[in-house]
Amino acid sequence: MKVEVIMSRGKKVSRSFLGNAFEAIKACGMHGKVVVVNDIQAILKYGIKSTPSLVINGAVVIAGNLLSQEEIISALQQHLSSFT
Repeated sequence: MKVEVIMSRGKKVSRSFLGNAFEAIKACGMHGKVVVVNDIQAILKYGIKSTPSLVINGAVVIAGNLLSQEEIISALQQHLSSFT
């Protein structure tokens, strides 16, 4: 499983999302490579217009919202069946 955390460089919101995303992924028991992406070309490839975002196996799960760890867990659980 490939998990990508899409974020803007240096923004406090993105750093908060990154921490929440890592904890949510760990809480869901998901295993795989987690990559932080802040390259504009990679971001545009997904059609993401605002950050922070979460992409799993090439599918955008969360885009443009600063979600709490619990909200990210809920989003991951809703989409988990399509990623396994």
